[in-house]
Amino acid sequence: MARIPIGLELYSVRNELAADAAGTIRAVAEMGYEGVEFAGPPQHSGAELRKMLDDNGLVCCGWHTPFDRVQDDTLAATIELNQTVGNRFIIIPGIPGHLIQSRDDWLKMADFFNALADKLAPHGMKTGYHNHHIEFTELDGELPWDTFFGNTKAEVVMQLDTGNAASGGGNCVAILEGYPGRATTVHLKPYHAERGAEDRHAGFQPIIGDDTLPWADIFRLCESIGGTEWYIVEYESDAYPPLESVKRCLDALKAMGK
Repeated sequence: MARIPIGLELYSVRNELAADAAGTIRAVAEMGYEGVEFAGPPQHSGAELRKMLDDNGLVCCGWHTPFDRVQDDTLAATIELNQTVGNRFIIIPGIPGHLIQSRDDWLKMADFFNALADKLAPHGMKTGYHNHHIEFTELDGELPWDTFFGNTKAEVVMQLDTGNAASGGGNCVAILEGYPGRATTVHLKPYHAERGAEDRHAGFQPIIGDDTLPWADIFRLCESIGGTEWYIVEYESDAYPPLESVKRCLDALKAMGK
């Protein structure tokens, strides 16, 4: 298959972005990233962000959109913003805890995402869900991950976050094998199991390739059965300055032939 481009989740450099959005986006492009995924409520207009992207030859490969911004009274504005920046993937990075207390709650969320997918489809957009670690702790006899993705339609993007999944006990290889064609965008986040066993946060410190994730198998599955269109780097440790850390991750991926 064609090479999968690499984007950056801008949450990785959120403080730099808040201080100097144009300069940070330019720095990310100069590193060699091909796209960026925004996170949270917009801090600039869609037109301003689109100009920053166009000026640096970048694509918007996603937006981590708060749950409250895909409700009936906010969805139209969210669609307009994402149309302006050229984004197709409206990814929900978390659901308020009080809404996912049981398996039945997760089933209700699956219904919500299926309906949201139908609302976005006429606009050429997709919704999706991004995991943390709680999805891999059994709830009412089933992993929330399976309750959710086992009951959502194929159009709902399974944005697997590799490091988050591993930190919760999830098996990235089994996940990709179990849900073929669903991993349209994938977060490449490093995780070291031995370091994380004592302190979850320590597990996120290594750069991609210095961790314990089975990257060769992850890439093989994304590039064969995953349906993956974007790799998106996310690094969330303070082991290195943020801009340095995301450059190190990209350099490591390039050394792996990505």
